[in-house]
Amino acid sequence: MNIAEHVSLKNLTTFKIGGNARFFVAVKSVFELKAALVFATNQNLNIFILGGGSNVLISDNGIDGLVIKIEIEGIELNELDNNRFELIAGAGESWDKLVEYSVQNGLYGLENLSLIPGSVGAAPIQNIGAYGSEIKDTVLWVEAIDCTTGDFKRFSNEECKFAYRDSFFKSSEGRNYIITRVAFNLSRGGTVNISYKDIENYIKTNLVHDISLTSVRNMVIAIRTEKLPSLKEYGTAGSFFKNPIITKEKIYELRAKYPDIPSYPIVDSTNFKTSAAWILDNICGFKGFREGNVGVYKNQALVLVNFGNATAQEINALAEKMIASVKEKTEIILEKEIQIF
Repeated sequence: MNIAEHVSLKNLTTFKIGGNARFFVAVKSVFELKAALVFATNQNLNIFILGGGSNVLISDNGIDGLVIKIEIEGIELNELDNNRFELIAGAGESWDKLVEYSVQNGLYGLENLSLIPGSVGAAPIQNIGAYGSEIKDTVLWVEAIDCTTGDFKRFSNEECKFAYRDSFFKSSEGRNYIITRVAFNLSRGGTVNISYKDIENYIKTNLVHDISLTSVRNMVIAIRTEKLPSLKEYGTAGSFFKNPIITKEKIYELRAKYPDIPSYPIVDSTNFKTSAAWILDNICGFKGFREGNVGVYKNQALVLVNFGNATAQEINALAEKMIASVKEKTEIILEKEIQIF
């Protein structure tokens, strides 16, 4: 394990933005993680955890503390019963590599989450979701280390307190834990979820007849590739904002002005979820907007883009302009989905 000083973080994030870490270490085992935590304690340093760097915007001034990049790998498959399996992955594994592994092994449950960038350890924190699925649907348990005591704890699905793009690990108490492994409860001989509108449209447009685990993964990859920018061409963190959850009265008010606005009832609630992308595009006109080095992707209004030399300050300024526009036109206050350091 090598703890380095003044390490640039720019190329360790998909936004390709960020200053230097005062101290930086990549850990490949729990033993190295514990040693890094001891170093931080002895040096009285704040700790910042970095996974795949796909859902963060790091300040141009960098991070004054110890940045720990989690590279703990390993995939393990255990049979439970009745065609159900426990799939365990180290927090540093690539998320999409794990999804690919599950599909290749005939395991149902993760296929709709294909091609989401980032690491396995970051997935439960955000409760990542796409195309009608969320990680909360399959998480069995999450293993994490307490930064203060160095003790390990295994959190059940219920203890993770999953919500829309949220979990216990985003709370003040939860931020004191670093995820090291995640286990998923998957099945063989299950059924695929093709109810999401984008998937239904893809099947109809492309006359897809073979509906299988592999074909669903391939469809999701095709849809995401069409809608989202290539990380080889642009810096981006994907969806920058959460979809708003609003009251029944508010959605009725918006429908009166904008009859085509999408809305989805929230289970066990009188509230509705609406589409931030639709509002940003159809009401505020931000899709394809560009301002110097930053802009909004031409095919998806939720995605902010670094065209090559953008700063975190410029990205934040554009985000605040979008938030202000949505508030002015709809009285909805958008929440940022990404983590900002």
